[in-house]
Amino acid sequence: MGMSNLLKNCAFSAIAVAGLSFNSATVQAQSAETATVTEDDGAIVVTARRREEKLLDVPIAVTAFSGAQLERSGAIDITEIGQTTPNTTVEVSRGSNSTLSAFIRGVGQQDPVSGFEQGVGLYLDDVYLNRPQAAVLDIYDVERIEVLRGPQGTLYGRNTIGGAIKYVTRQLPQDFSLRVKGTYGSYDQADGVVTVSAPISDLFRIGASGARLTRGGFGKNLTNGLDNYNKNVWAARGTVEFGGHGEPVLIRVSGDYTKDKSNPRGGHRLIPSLVTRAPVLDNVFDTRGGLNTPIQDIEAYGLAMNVTAELSDRITLRSISAWRKDNSATPIDFDALPSADVDVPGLYLNEQTSQEFQILYEDAKLKGLIGAYYLAATADTLFDVRLFNTVAGLTAFTNAAVDTDTFAVFGDFTYDFSDQFSLSVGGRYTRDTREAEILRQNFLGGGSPVFGGAGVAFGAPSTNFTGKRTFTKFTPRASVAFKPTPDHTLYASYSQGFKGGGFDPRGVGVNAPDIDRDGVRSDDEIATFLSFRPEEVDSYEAGYKGSLFDGAVNVALAGFYADYTDVQIPGSVACTVGGLPSFCGVTTNAGKATFKGLEFEARTRLGQDMAASGDRLNLSGSLGYIDAQYKQYISNIGGQPTDVAAFRKVQNTPKWTASGTLEYSVPVGDGLVNFGTTLSYRSTTNQFEIPNPFLDQRGFTLWDANLVYAAPNGRWTLGVHGKNLTNKRYKTSGYTFVAVNPTTGAIIPNAVTGLPISALGTEGTLTAYYGNPRQVFVTATVSF
Repeated sequence: MGMSNLLKNCAFSAIAVAGLSFNSATVQAQSAETATVTEDDGAIVVTARRREEKLLDVPIAVTAFSGAQLERSGAIDITEIGQTTPNTTVEVSRGSNSTLSAFIRGVGQQDPVSGFEQGVGLYLDDVYLNRPQAAVLDIYDVERIEVLRGPQGTLYGRNTIGGAIKYVTRQLPQDFSLRVKGTYGSYDQADGVVTVSAPISDLFRIGASGARLTRGGFGKNLTNGLDNYNKNVWAARGTVEFGGHGEPVLIRVSGDYTKDKSNPRGGHRLIPSLVTRAPVLDNVFDTRGGLNTPIQDIEAYGLAMNVTAELSDRITLRSISAWRKDNSATPIDFDALPSADVDVPGLYLNEQTSQEFQILYEDAKLKGLIGAYYLAATADTLFDVRLFNTVAGLTAFTNAAVDTDTFAVFGDFTYDFSDQFSLSVGGRYTRDTREAEILRQNFLGGGSPVFGGAGVAFGAPSTNFTGKRTFTKFTPRASVAFKPTPDHTLYASYSQGFKGGGFDPRGVGVNAPDIDRDGVRSDDEIATFLSFRPEEVDSYEAGYKGSLFDGAVNVALAGFYADYTDVQIPGSVACTVGGLPSFCGVTTNAGKATFKGLEFEARTRLGQDMAASGDRLNLSGSLGYIDAQYKQYISNIGGQPTDVAAFRKVQNTPKWTASGTLEYSVPVGDGLVNFGTTLSYRSTTNQFEIPNPFLDQRGFTLWDANLVYAAPNGRWTLGVHGKNLTNKRYKTSGYTFVAVNPTTGAIIPNAVTGLPISALGTEGTLTAYYGNPRQVFVTATVSF
């Protein structure tokens, strides 16, 4: 590379990368179902709208991570993509090891109980995962992971109001393949993955992957001696393929299984206990929680069949059939103390069956698809809330079974009026039926019999409800694109999304208002009290994408504005039921919000053939900014609806997200050495809508680095990886049950001690969960 070109690239990069977040492969697309990422500089090819297209031709934002990129960076599980994707939060849910919480552009959901749905859709090989349990997918045998930002209601349905995350596994190769990967590192991390595939004939192939993933705890449970934040996972995938690799038909039958026997994840108390005066622990990964019932056990498995058939040069048929099931038994010790002050043993039992058909059409001018989708799903959540310190042996037991039956038809087409101008339109009609059976029962003398307790039912159930609601919605999408030259695209788009309504499984039926004042709470009145409507978002986006300096620089800039209405705000608060202390669900469609922001992504080749022939220096990244504000937030204060929007924040949505990755590769002998280092930054994050100075996380930066050697032809690799090298302590989630001002949300201190006042239980619950500390590990792979 000449010195003048090097200086030109460096000058552009100095302007482009100040304060940015960088990925080594970034894709902008509308709905990347099968995006393929080329990590070479120049045109990136995607199949974002289910057909092959250049990155520059597709309007709306997606960030894609190739399997090779994830492996070079030492990525452990799917939450790591949130560090380098703009305006995106992906994390392990509070009190769990494998439940996923995801937010994109201010929209998401962190409550995992039945009745509440995700705001970001998660897909495993194009199969929608209806529940967040067992959704923190470990990264192995992965082809790519894609993050679709903004509503994807047209092609992906009702619960992609914020966006979608897609985990895509590798298609089997035509030749015999065996790959073994081992990892060893700090905290006794020891992982092993074996992947094998073999052709049975020219058209028939079989393959399987098995993984054993283990790690010691980052801390200890000082009450029962268990490792805290450890990992103990068995996982496997199997695939049978017929056709493909140039054949007009591909039939892919796949199955997966995960068994997670990790210990329960205990929280860290942020205040001393208010009665027993147990001090705050020094190590944020240590806990004192005494609850270990039920023994934690997470099991998830499923089957899928993906069929693609090219019926003609213009028409292709696709079918996606799937069945999935997961069961999670988990003890959550809210107060993180040996006593049962606020202890919650829980069971999450989920099952789903889905079927999707697509017909794709493509000619010189018109391209698109029509389709239909059906989902039948059950979600049962059972849990105790044990308040033994308040009333001896008092337990509030909940059994909530919520069934979902969804049918949708959709279409999306693009017409090219010329080589420069195109118009895309699409829409989806959804019919969404939710049916709930909710039982809430108090027990005295111990926990409920469901969790082995000796408690005896006390009084009539506070909720004994069966109800049904049907919601329908049409979600349109439209975009226009203008290409002044083949290397530059200007676009503008509109899209709409919605998240299904439902029933609050923690609602208390006896608290339902007697609307007609006849002295009886009817089923309709209870149903109205417990149910909530779908939420909707209208999103507008405009952007530019370009390839500059002969492909040395690829950039994408997008600005967006969204109106978010009927915002579902689930939660639980301390309350009194039948004269006894308890907790009550408070879900309402309380909010209206607006989101406006900018996203910038770039990949820049700073130089090549500098210190050695064949070397390359790349800088890539993204910057996210979002102004997320509630315009209306209605709360019932003293029996009066009150707008408290001025005192509420959008949760899990930092105003700024930024990171940068500098990557240098150089031939060594016949192999290749790759060094990469990443800085990622997130500004202040509110864990809940009510700001909390104990739980909210101030802005912080993480630093990762990786050094990998790849032998010729990829026969073996050896890598050293460092995560969170500065050992930053940062909160990702938490629980709070302390007294607050109902309007401002300010915590009310005890006049004598200055500590918060407990709102549920006696000891006060302010408990936090933290992101992983510093980890250093070595990986090695051998391929045959």
